[in-house]
Amino acid sequence: QVQLVESGGGLAQPGGSLRLSCVASGSIFPYYMGWYRQAPGKQRELVAQIISSSNTAYADAVKGRFAISGDTAKNTVYLQMNNLAPEDTAVYYCNAQSKWSGVEYWGKGTLVTISS
Repeated sequence: QVQLVESGGGLAQPGGSLRLSCVASGSIFPYYMGWYRQAPGKQRELVAQIISSSNTAYADAVKGRFAISGDTAKNTVYLQMNNLAPEDTAVYYCNAQSKWSGVEYWGKGTLVTISS
């Protein structure tokens, strides 16, 4: 079992940037690490995921603007978000999916609000 704690959310202006961090209670190596988001009135959706050290996946809506990365030494996953838009407003959740069992773990989320 792994505990996940997100940080870095807040208020940003359109066109601005934010970097989210997700610190895991243990090694992130056994997990596919990802970021999801849930906007008001909408379902939770995948934003980005690290599949392997050389393979990442992104939602079409964030391709070219967001970048996911991981630091195994710090048990931390980041989501760099650039050129933010109001439609990026959501609660962002860190997700860890076991590579062996498929069991998923979630953080409590961090709110990102994009507004002028």
